[in-house]
Amino acid sequence: MRYDFTVIGGGIVGLSTGMALAKRFPAAKILLLEKEKHWSAHQTGRNSGVIHSGIYYKPGSHKAEFSRRGRQALVEFCGEHGLRHELCGKLIVATVECELPRLEKLFERGLQHGLSVSKLNAREAAEIEPHVSCLAAIRVPETGIVDYRQVSEKIAEVLVQKGAELRLETEVRGVERRSESYRLETARETFETRALINCAGLQSDRVARLAGAKPAARIVPFRGEYYELRPGKRHLAKHLIYPVPNPDFPFLGVHFTRMIDGTVHAGPNAVLALKREGYGWTEFSLRDFTETMIFPGFWKLALRNMGEGSKEMWRSLSKKAFVRNLQSLIPEVTDADVVTSQSGVRAQALLPDGQLVDDFLIEKDVNAVHVLNAPSPAATCSIEIGRAIAEMLPG
Repeated sequence: MRYDFTVIGGGIVGLSTGMALAKRFPAAKILLLEKEKHWSAHQTGRNSGVIHSGIYYKPGSHKAEFSRRGRQALVEFCGEHGLRHELCGKLIVATVECELPRLEKLFERGLQHGLSVSKLNAREAAEIEPHVSCLAAIRVPETGIVDYRQVSEKIAEVLVQKGAELRLETEVRGVERRSESYRLETARETFETRALINCAGLQSDRVARLAGAKPAARIVPFRGEYYELRPGKRHLAKHLIYPVPNPDFPFLGVHFTRMIDGTVHAGPNAVLALKREGYGWTEFSLRDFTETMIFPGFWKLALRNMGEGSKEMWRSLSKKAFVRNLQSLIPEVTDADVVTSQSGVRAQALLPDGQLVDDFLIEKDVNAVHVLNAPSPAATCSIEIGRAIAEMLPG
């Protein structure tokens, strides 16, 4: 069975890429393969549902540019298809003196990105979020919320309407690169495609190597665990509340997120996952764990972030420690106010020198494109990422 384009991976980036290909090449025969039983089973379906503004990212980076255009495209798509979403805005709050200069830099970066950011003192922040304790804050009105699994399912519907062929429970187990095509082996069928697009997320580096590419980066999985405010305590966070990021740690820190269904999630932390698709301490893969342990880049990263990494692990094991972290933002929160919620795993690309790949990493190969790093804010940027990939491929 021969196709013009085959996308591997049914998360929101893979689905958006399929949609972009169908729009750019309406006569093309398009196939999308997903190994799970439903769309967006991993990163997309387990994230915090935030529509990101792009305020954190370096001007000129893919993350910054794709956030700006991708946010607009996502909101337009949701409006066109009647999907619930809301640009509710968020506060980034400084709770100690040393965070104030970093908050100022974030404000300046927001202005560089053309965002409608505003500075708030403690009283003004309390008018928006009465239960927050801070010295100062900035408000980012362009930030929003949505259910990315619903968005993914709608994109899948659009793809089917455009004539694309979508296959669930179809894992690619082998790839043979030919002179002008790729032959894909699955458990039940074999497919041939002129062009291959790898959007496999947590498995993206492995799929790339199967296809004959030699990516320098390796996926290292980091689990993010969430708690959820009990229904009677959801009034404590009306919008989204984020801390000022710690420059010594490569993640944003625990925060409060009001979800589109009205629940309020608190988290995530960031701990090494013992399995690429492992959502708890008991889920273990010898292959995944061994690959991480023998990768020099992991140890260089771990040694450089040992202090903060140890704190993250302790917060994972101790609810009291996790709640103490939340109390720096909302002092009223107690252990009894939160219950365990779902966790997610971030597919983070790591280089051999121990540096995290900070930006999206999309590499072109012979008749192929490999998305090798697409963590947050990739869901926000997904429609724009898909367009960019479609433009990289000849008709």
